Amino acid sequence: MKNDSGFFEMVYEVVRLIPPGRVTSYGAIARYLGTAKSARMVGWAMNAAHGLPDVPAHRVLNRNGLLTGKQHFGAPSAMQELLEKEGIMVMENQVQNFSKIFWDPEKELSL
Repeated sequence: MKNDSGFFEMVYEVVRLIPPGRVTSYGAIARYLGTAKSARMVGWAMNAAHGLPDVPAHRVLNRNGLLTGKQHFGAPSAMQELLEKEGIMVMENQVQNFSKIFWDPEKELSL
């Protein structure tokens, strides 16, 4: 695996491709990058992405559709508000219809 900054940039490249109104998971990004066991590192990349205006980190959730990274968005409701602006319904910190709006980079992109 590349160093953290190289890995983080690969994560950001994938996240930039997530269409508005769709979400993915840390694990799906890790699998796409060929590092299936590095979902936690994808999470670290997302935590470091909040100063990058072109990385829609709010579209990356845990494998159950939970807003586990919401504390990194400043206001407690900011992540949910960003998702809702894209038409994504969130109840009790969990995206509704998660499987329906899930964007799997392995299926949507080709290496």
